[in-house]
Amino acid sequence: MKAAGKTGAGAPPGLWRDADFRRLWVGQTASQFGEQATQVVLPLVAVVSLNAGSGQLGFLRAVEQAPILLLSLFAGAWVDRRRARTVMVLADCGRALALAVIPAVCLLGLLGLPVLFVVALLVGVLSVFFDVAYQASLVRLVDRDQLTQGNSALEGSRSAAQIGGPALGGTLVSVFSGPAAVVTGAFFFALSSVSIWRIRRHEPVPAPIDGRARMWRQIDEGLRFVAGNASLRAVGVASALFQFWFAALMTVYLLHLPRGLHLSATAIGLALAATGPGAVVGSLLAARLPGRFGYGRVLVSSAVIADGVMLCVPALHGSAAVTLPVLIGVNFAFGTFGQLVNVTLMAVRQAITPLPIQGRVVATINFAGMGLTPVGSLLGGFLAGHWGLRTSLLVTAVALSLSPLFMAFSPLARLGRQLPHEPRTGPLGPLHACRQRTSGACTAPEPSVTRRRSRDGARPWAKAGRAVRRRLSRVR
Repeated sequence: MKAAGKTGAGAPPGLWRDADFRRLWVGQTASQFGEQATQVVLPLVAVVSLNAGSGQLGFLRAVEQAPILLLSLFAGAWVDRRRARTVMVLADCGRALALAVIPAVCLLGLLGLPVLFVVALLVGVLSVFFDVAYQASLVRLVDRDQLTQGNSALEGSRSAAQIGGPALGGTLVSVFSGPAAVVTGAFFFALSSVSIWRIRRHEPVPAPIDGRARMWRQIDEGLRFVAGNASLRAVGVASALFQFWFAALMTVYLLHLPRGLHLSATAIGLALAATGPGAVVGSLLAARLPGRFGYGRVLVSSAVIADGVMLCVPALHGSAAVTLPVLIGVNFAFGTFGQLVNVTLMAVRQAITPLPIQGRVVATINFAGMGLTPVGSLLGGFLAGHWGLRTSLLVTAVALSLSPLFMAFSPLARLGRQLPHEPRTGPLGPLHACRQRTSGACTAPEPSVTRRRSRDGARPWAKAGRAVRRRLSRVR
């Protein structure tokens, strides 16, 4: 296979000519379609086939989302101990098998809500591991100059899945029975596992971890590394601010559309669907704009525009003929510039983070960003009930601007046209990152960023330096 080096005028070759990246993209796209379709199919099976009530449906969704909060940090430490490709393949195989249980149990006449709860929990747990592993796998597969382009392609397919997945799931449930529609999700997960399994570029097994380095210690290393790096700390805080207030805003927003603006279900669906095409456009822009205008400038300006357009919603009045086109434009703009921020931040995080702790850093930031969303949703419901819909929508939309305001005064705003380099040293000591990405292999993967000593009391990197000096003296 041709190495992922630099050609021509210093530009990396197109990723689409890399067969292994194409396999990763196909696998991730299929997995996202399966995940998005499943998020619609499982609730519809509960409602249509099992006559579930609102409380039971809410519990089903909570069961599927709970692993994000409970297992993200553990998943990051676990992924760093193993090949990311292996984790993704096993996660997709597990999700396919879990979904296949539903039609099998249905044929036996044993399908009930407890079965759906167990399947939803298994799918949620495996989704956490897949999401952490696929973000870590890209850094091990492509050159650092291709991170933005790779993230743009992967996030673009994820946006397309967010558009087509729910629509596909709803259509299948309406045409076939609910349990039969679940087979589609299982098929997408199986397709993803096969495509990712066919990646041929070698990914070395991480070195065995010292018995003293327990799982909790690795989790602590990820937390401390993010907290000790100014740029990663800024990414985590900005993500937490956005996710918290966005969850509050969406709770009020979804109440305001039917009750405040008196829109029909079809009109609401059309307005919300505009976010998907906008996200696709944002993914395409993310491949070019940061390199032209600078990562910091693109991050701050895009976040200001994305969050600022939501201030238009509380001011809307009138009939659906007036409000619906404006809402479509607002959601399209929010999807475009919000996705531009997401892809750019992901590329910055991947470039800063040493390879041995990619999984833990992904999990730590996901935990910081998504961990407060249930609290934000509760706050949104509280505000809507006590302050009214329009006032609550204005307050949460204004509070949403705290995220870009924080980024404007953080190190992220000072990023230039080149991705930042990972630190040679960090809060936990010298960091040994994998530089040899042209062959897709790491020459010396370091499983832990803590300072470790060998049995004779010398540090491993000191011994390596002495060995190199001895070889050089022999050559001389």
